Amino acid sequence: MAHVGNGATAEEEDCFEDAYDRMPVAGQMDLQTAIQETQCALNLVLNNKFSEALDLLKPWWRDSMYHALGYSSILVMQAAMTFEHKDIQTAMATIKDALQTCQRFRKRNSVVGSLSSLVSKQSNLQEEEMHAEICYAECLLQKATLTFVQDENMISFIKGGIKIRTSYQIYKDCQNVLNGTQNVAGHSDSFRQFEGGVKLGIGSFNLMLSLLPQRILRLLEFIGFSGNRDFGLMQLREGSSSHSLRSILSALTLLFYHTYVSLILGTGEGNLVEAEALLEPYQHKYPNGSIILFYSARIATLRGNFEKAQSRYEECICSQQQWKQIHHLCYWELMWSFTYQQDWQQAFRYADLLCKESRWSKAIYVYQKAAILSMMSEEEVQETGENIVELFRQVEGLKQRLAGKSIPTEKFAVRKSRRYNAANPVRLVIPALEMLYVWNGFTIVGKRADCTESLLVTIETVEEQLRNEPNPSEFHPDDSCLVQMLKGLCLKHLGRLLQAELCFTQVLSSERRIRYDHYLIPFTLYELGLLYKQQGDFTKASRYIENAKMNYKDYSMESRLHFRIHAALNSLKGSPVSTP
Repeated sequence: MAHVGNGATAEEEDCFEDAYDRMPVAGQMDLQTAIQETQCALNLVLNNKFSEALDLLKPWWRDSMYHALGYSSILVMQAAMTFEHKDIQTAMATIKDALQTCQRFRKRNSVVGSLSSLVSKQSNLQEEEMHAEICYAECLLQKATLTFVQDENMISFIKGGIKIRTSYQIYKDCQNVLNGTQNVAGHSDSFRQFEGGVKLGIGSFNLMLSLLPQRILRLLEFIGFSGNRDFGLMQLREGSSSHSLRSILSALTLLFYHTYVSLILGTGEGNLVEAEALLEPYQHKYPNGSIILFYSARIATLRGNFEKAQSRYEECICSQQQWKQIHHLCYWELMWSFTYQQDWQQAFRYADLLCKESRWSKAIYVYQKAAILSMMSEEEVQETGENIVELFRQVEGLKQRLAGKSIPTEKFAVRKSRRYNAANPVRLVIPALEMLYVWNGFTIVGKRADCTESLLVTIETVEEQLRNEPNPSEFHPDDSCLVQMLKGLCLKHLGRLLQAELCFTQVLSSERRIRYDHYLIPFTLYELGLLYKQQGDFTKASRYIENAKMNYKDYSMESRLHFRIHAALNSLKGSPVSTP
């Protein structure tokens, strides 16, 4: 069977047919054919043919490490999307069998470092052992992910952590094998496939570990972990440009980093030029692929082109009907896209769909739906038939636990919604815009001056209402500080930096008056630090951000802020990642 690339659709269809027609005889599956058929299955997934991909891999998944890895990967992805107990159980059983399949091909008493002495012989057996290590490490990571979501206790968390550490150690040992063969000429195709797997694993680990705040990273370094962001990016870039099975997986990891991780856990400075360059060739190869359409829409959102993004998300929804959970990802993004434009009726529509269809986080969906309704007029709310107070009161009962811990954003939503538990509830002032800030959405809206100006008008209207409140409630100081912080953000993105600074300092001067929303002070210190960085005063910027880091604790969204602080302080040390 010829090597399978990501060529034209007709060629791919031939490849898919070949995959069925040219099955090896029972009990035999050589490494090269296994990799080629797994590439075929990956092509099917990227063309929205999820069931066909499973059908292709299933006959050999107990006999071939690559079929086992591919088959379990699809089921794990499905389980992570549906959050259905039966899907999680099925995926967990499959991943256990996949690990056993990979184990059969591993070197006995596998100490991967010892493989380096065998590599020069380059026999098929030794190549299979090397590939078995990579496949085993990837399966271990998948099992760790499922372990975190399957059971809600600390034991599961520890078990998952051990699996991740074992996987990390395997990748490090494989990297040692790779480093020991850099000067060996004439590497086979299967060795280059092995190299692609190492770069994906080492790159992903280094990049994700580098995001962790120093205090966490110091603990992890004690048990053998380390993370270098630049090295991680380099490995993934090399992996994405190689012609291997995992090249697109390296590209998708980089895309996820630039379009999500850097925004939610960083300062919002993802490299969109690189993201577009990574995506471009796959847009030609998989023009209707839902994953590719989704990232195309996401990049348009981050560019501030909300209208184009909305159109792309709709295309993504229409592109396939097998995995409805991809639709839910699009609903989430469409909800925010219309929120950026303050099109509350459309935003409500997608929040309502998420409440009805998705299982990921009912607490967040119901809170978000109530928050959006809070931004609408009484007449508009009545037309929906919804009761805002009752929706907020539902939130606490919908809270989940993950690995024995509450999810921070859900905890935040629960705490905010408790206002409505009183007999005479005091309404939240601009809850949808507060959640917009939690997800770092002002960084996105800031790309569009018209949308930012419109948000500023909304915020200043609320500011005036609070100023003229005849009977201020106990929440009045907190609400006023929230409004000032969000107003400062709008002004900053509009280039009115002195006015923004006044808003932020007004929040800080009200610290002792805040009774509930204590998170506002450290977050405002952080935002003021970023403002000084924008003005070029790096010393002052570091001082304010360090103040937020060192002098505040036990507030809402603390871990999220520490991730952002870590990214901001790193950028102040002279290694910023700019958005071209």
